[in-house]
Amino acid sequence: MRAVVQHALGGPDVLSVQQVPRPEPLPTEVRVKVHAAGVNPVDWKTRAGDGMAGVLGEPPFILGWDISGVVDKVGFGVTTLKEGDEVYGMPWFPRAAGAYAEYVTAPSRHFTRKPSTLSHEEAAAVPLAALTAWQALTDTAHVQPGQRVLIHAAAGGVGHLAVQFARHLGAHVIGTARSGSHGWLTKLGANELIDYTAVRFEDAVADVDVVLDLVGDHHENTSTRSLAVLRPGGLLVAVPAGVSPELAAAAQAKEKRVTAFLVEPDGPALATIGDLIDSGKVVVEVEDMFPLEQAAAAHTRGESNRTRGKLVLRVAA
Repeated sequence: MRAVVQHALGGPDVLSVQQVPRPEPLPTEVRVKVHAAGVNPVDWKTRAGDGMAGVLGEPPFILGWDISGVVDKVGFGVTTLKEGDEVYGMPWFPRAAGAYAEYVTAPSRHFTRKPSTLSHEEAAAVPLAALTAWQALTDTAHVQPGQRVLIHAAAGGVGHLAVQFARHLGAHVIGTARSGSHGWLTKLGANELIDYTAVRFEDAVADVDVVLDLVGDHHENTSTRSLAVLRPGGLLVAVPAGVSPELAAAAQAKEKRVTAFLVEPDGPALATIGDLIDSGKVVVEVEDMFPLEQAAAAHTRGESNRTRGKLVLRVAA
């Protein structure tokens, strides 16, 4: 089968399409013929030696965790899926899933049926970003109706879904994004928007119950600055960079809460998210699609940090 393989850590040029053996499903696993694979920041960070590179180990490896496709083969014991089912999922994360390939094997319960209203390309944009937003807001922050939720990088892949989930949960949603995305994010459910290029967000918002930080302290100390906008006892969910000892100490001194977060495979949650999509309550934005052979170009686009929504690789012809 064709797959995007990298034999060294580095820039986008280390990605190349090669022929590799087609995997066989073990008991409780399914093999999925991949129609499309989502491209996420963790992909290019891992490619360069950051992200999940420490989990995957030394190259060679195949990147990617977002998958939409069709069940091609079923291992012994699987009862929830059958051959021919259209599925989507985020298998194995943070272990290697190898989504940038024509076939993937993984436990059947890492997948669920694809939303019927989405194409495979659209569905492939959903799992990692949507599960990150959903698990952070529901399982970690336990967002309640009426709470004030600030979402940094609201126009990004995770951010635009987090805006919709927070609104669905009944929160008052505040987002940081460039002004050009404000109209779009308002339609998605944001109540207030802050152009972080024109004003410091801590000067524009206060009394926040939950901050979902999708930027991190590596960029202008976003996490640390976010403590100032939280109410006493409020929670900062620090997604990309985690919680440094300095950030933890600052939060404790201000009587605020802070937690790191990493998404996990979650078939049942993806089924719930799929229902929200099929009912029209949640939409997914795909900015651009690339053929598998142009994975390097997709990474280059993503690393510009100017993407609205998601990027996707078309895998099946």
